[in-house]
Amino acid sequence: MIPRDGHSIHSRFVMVDGIRTHYLEAGDGAPLVLLHSGEFGASAELSWEHNIAALSRRFHVYAPDWLGYGETQKLFCFEDMRGFRIRHITAFLRTLGIGRAAFIGNSMGGTMLLGVAAMPQPPWPMRRIIAVCGGGDIPENGAREVLNSYDGSRDHMRRIVQTMFANPAIRDDAAYVERRQRSAQLPGAWECTAAVRFRAPGRSPGGMPKPPDYRAIAVPVLLVTGGKDVLRKENFGPELQGRIPGSVLHVIGDAGHCPQIDAPAEFNRVVLDFLEQP
Repeated sequence: MIPRDGHSIHSRFVMVDGIRTHYLEAGDGAPLVLLHSGEFGASAELSWEHNIAALSRRFHVYAPDWLGYGETQKLFCFEDMRGFRIRHITAFLRTLGIGRAAFIGNSMGGTMLLGVAAMPQPPWPMRRIIAVCGGGDIPENGAREVLNSYDGSRDHMRRIVQTMFANPAIRDDAAYVERRQRSAQLPGAWECTAAVRFRAPGRSPGGMPKPPDYRAIAVPVLLVTGGKDVLRKENFGPELQGRIPGSVLHVIGDAGHCPQIDAPAEFNRVVLDFLEQP
């Protein structure tokens, strides 16, 4: 049990189709599933530690560690890792008896959410979606190269933190860098995160996957972006909003790629307002 702001956030494990899966759980009420980002050292706790207490006052929050991240088993499928992750979360929801739920995803988590919602028959029972700096076209730029080329050193992890965040209290916090470094050094964590970037000899680089047709999304969508997100193009938010019919965009001006960490008070307020709309 992890006490945060007077609330109890439970750290739990469950076997999901034979895979030892770690997740955080808190609160009561309608289910809300949080899907974290995919950089080296990412985890549910590091992504959502400033949000779960506030969200769990009104929702039953579940925050799993993706396959290969945090305390979930370190497995990778070279044939179809994206499909493997989707099937794992589908089984996670089924195992815990989570029915129709709201979902929030940051970065990789947001991209996966929008991709699943655009499927002809989405396997996740979605009520509402909040995509945080996820989805759309993913540019190959210098900032993303910092994230992709992590060499295992503490100095490189510091560069990753300074690339992802805009808040000086996060960017300049040596203890925070150390927490992410420890997470990135868990046995098998580097290998699982790096594997998606491998290319076999003679195979042409595939680059970032192209996004699906978001016009197929049939549930309400809130897009939250950071005004200082250097991992995305300057017009990322409005461009993506234009591709998702009826979606709502909220820009947190002083935030980077993880607004829920850079500016948690504003993020929590905007998210709860959206989730509680009729």
